[in-house]
Amino acid sequence: MRRTPQRRTGRSRLGLTAALALGALTLAACGSSGGSASPSAAPTSSESSASAAPSDTPASDIKVGLAYDVGGRGDRSFNDAAAEGLDKAKTELGVSALELSPNASGSDRGDNLRSLAEDDYNPVIAVGFAYAESLKAIAADFPDTTFFIVDDSSLQDLPNVKSLVFAEEQGSFLVGAAAALTSTSGNVGFIGGVQTPLIEKFEAGYVAGAKQVKPNIKIETAYLSQVPDFSGFGDPAKGKETANGMYDGGADIIFAAAGGSGTGVFQAAKAKGALAIGVDSDQYESIGDPELQSVILTSMLKRVDVAVFDALEKFSKGEEIDPVTTYDLSNDGVTYATSGGFVDDISGQLDELKQMIIDGKIMVPSAP
Repeated sequence: MRRTPQRRTGRSRLGLTAALALGALTLAACGSSGGSASPSAAPTSSESSASAAPSDTPASDIKVGLAYDVGGRGDRSFNDAAAEGLDKAKTELGVSALELSPNASGSDRGDNLRSLAEDDYNPVIAVGFAYAESLKAIAADFPDTTFFIVDDSSLQDLPNVKSLVFAEEQGSFLVGAAAALTSTSGNVGFIGGVQTPLIEKFEAGYVAGAKQVKPNIKIETAYLSQVPDFSGFGDPAKGKETANGMYDGGADIIFAAAGGSGTGVFQAAKAKGALAIGVDSDQYESIGDPELQSVILTSMLKRVDVAVFDALEKFSKGEEIDPVTTYDLSNDGVTYATSGGFVDDISGQLDELKQMIIDGKIMVPSAP
């Protein structure tokens, strides 16, 4: 069972300083995006690492604070994509970093952000739109700290907040087309983690892509939780239960835009002899289980790793950073995965659709 990370508060400056001095305080985590740890493994604390760069990397005095969303490092999806970008920055830029994960309900997101800012981490990266409300007040309290937030662009009036956003609907269009081209039942499904405008972008693109190549295809949709309950991003059991219902209803491929809950969808696909589509990371590579790899048709890649590394590289060089940076098909900020070779025979068609979107010949909707 996933253990709830302990909450840290801003009164822990001394503990953080000691961790940095030791340079080796690393608590057990459930693996990176390429790991093979058990899906049930999880960090035992929200403080997952405070590590200095290896000796063969450039020296840097930049201390990065990164606050994950629910599930933290090891979700093999959204959070792990951010972790990959941070790990690259440690290796190539020489930054040190402290990573915090919220509790299961996400109620201490703001506490984590404020703690990082109080302890002089700069920049601070908030991984997920759910941080926006608390970040608005925290950023105003720390005007000399640069904050990056992934998946939200509502704080453009704050000069020290930089947004990293994605055209999720474009990448989802391509995997929707892949589902329709591969389906033999003419029935596919979509499972979102939490019903928000952001996750509805995935749904809208997926449905549009499927209908682009097969107008009469049947598409079932479901969400695992509703705001303010964000548990749908970290509940594999509910993901499995919901997927079982769709597969029993005739769907033969399901796109899971549900973070860590996607593991349950993959498990259901395996049990039902069906297929599934991953999200954010290349989940064929990150799942670490050959049995489950066999059912992952493709993944909609949302290159949070690229966004995080780019942001840290620009910050480390003192470059001007736009208030909002958008990653889409034109700059490979979103795309589809080819691992496993399951879409090799349709990749030509998918790439044609991709170019049509880039050229403006197909306009992908961002809302259902």
